[in-house]
Amino acid sequence: MTPLAVSACTMVSALGHGLAATRAALQAGRSGLAPQPFETATLPTWLGLVQGLDTVAPPAGLAEWDCRNNRLAQATLQADGFAAAVQATCERVGPARIGVFLGTSTSGILSTEQAYRRRDVVTGALPADLHYASTHNTGSLARYVRQVLALQGPAAVVSTACSSSAKVFGQAARLIELGLIDAAVVGGVDSLCLTTLYGFHSLELLSPDICRPWDRRRKGLSLGEAGAFLLLERACATPQGWLLGCGESSDGHHMSSPLPDGAGAALAMRQALRQAGLNAGDVDYVNLHGTGTPGNDSAEDRAVTTVFGTHTPCSSTKGHTGHTLGAAGGVEAVIALLALQHGLMPGGLNADEPDPTLRAAYLHGTRHTPLRHVASNSFGFGGSNCCLLFGAGA
Repeated sequence: MTPLAVSACTMVSALGHGLAATRAALQAGRSGLAPQPFETATLPTWLGLVQGLDTVAPPAGLAEWDCRNNRLAQATLQADGFAAAVQATCERVGPARIGVFLGTSTSGILSTEQAYRRRDVVTGALPADLHYASTHNTGSLARYVRQVLALQGPAAVVSTACSSSAKVFGQAARLIELGLIDAAVVGGVDSLCLTTLYGFHSLELLSPDICRPWDRRRKGLSLGEAGAFLLLERACATPQGWLLGCGESSDGHHMSSPLPDGAGAALAMRQALRQAGLNAGDVDYVNLHGTGTPGNDSAEDRAVTTVFGTHTPCSSTKGHTGHTLGAAGGVEAVIALLALQHGLMPGGLNADEPDPTLRAAYLHGTRHTPLRHVASNSFGFGGSNCCLLFGAGA
């Protein structure tokens, strides 16, 4: 593929609002996870909550879009001057030439959950102030962001579970390559809701302990919420990095478990390398999907060592942010860019007893060294796999 410049990026997560807070937490090895309550949930687990969303509100005229997910989107648009960067590009190429492609899995489900508690006791009718289309509906996110940024280009939401906001990079790249648009806002937003918490608990994937990717005692994932946006363009005077390749595959092995030998994940990684015109040895660091579930880490380890060998440094940052589901691909793309910009390879947290059966070169402490190329893996339910390859900026 033709490399695309990342001219702006930002993220908001349990680590804080914006790039500076995120970088500081990664360098310090600080986690945003805590054993804390959410809504009416009574599950013993660790969560990565974004603070301050109660004070965020949509712009005038967009009140019916108000929900936790869109508040998180709004907070993310406001961070690091991202909205202003999009506006500058809009003035140059026009609003119809910028697309919006975002990933989510929960969207505004929490609003519907809350509305069900307020049903009419006689008729069971939902309250009139529930605006399903502009909150709960998956497409709400892209429509909201498109309106806030006053864009007119094509917009779509990808919802392929935890690969959602990685796959949007490929969608945007194809439309730019076809000449239909000149730039695209990509990334994703996912906020916590009870459906997610109890759903993962029922699948026996939610850990009662803090998540421990690559640790022999790992019991499952810790859920988080986050927003991440990046602006892709054909060219940029001062790029924050370059999107070089986007590999996608689908192994269709099981509804919630990865193919044990990691073959589908390996296929996505090889495709990303092929698109970028790189060899496996050209990649300096891999940000793993690394959820902390026994099966996922084992399958990804097989895939990574098959493609990159046992010496390429890698780590999971989900011990920092929690698993942000549909936002994870975008979040970890931003982390990949921070790694390139600052020569920062964050050590994975909580792997105090490394699993001796896993062979990848997992980082247990943060390492600083100049980086040229970084890969970011995202894998979703149903065997939806995506690998993004980024190169350093000018």
